[in-house]
Amino acid sequence: MSDSNEITVERKGDETKGAYVVDLPGVERQAELTWVERGGVRHANHTFVPPEMRGKGVAAKLVDALVSDAREQGFRIAPNCSYVEAAFRRNPEWAALRA
Repeated sequence: MSDSNEITVERKGDETKGAYVVDLPGVERQAELTWVERGGVRHANHTFVPPEMRGKGVAAKLVDALVSDAREQGFRIAPNCSYVEAAFRRNPEWAALRA
């Protein structure tokens, strides 16, 4: 895979907990960003990208999907995961979405 535009993020879960996941051909494990909901806030608690997927923009696509859903659905994000926290620091325009 050479183009991060080929990455498809799938949403799993319900209104209390869920994950954003990416499957790539030939890679056994999924990349994932998991979250739990508390009081109208989605707490992004873990991001994992298998070694075979690293350096391809997969983690960024997972966070982008979370941020896009927050804008569309009106929830806020608590970036409890260090990767999501760093993404919020790199994107100050997301400040209004931060819990």
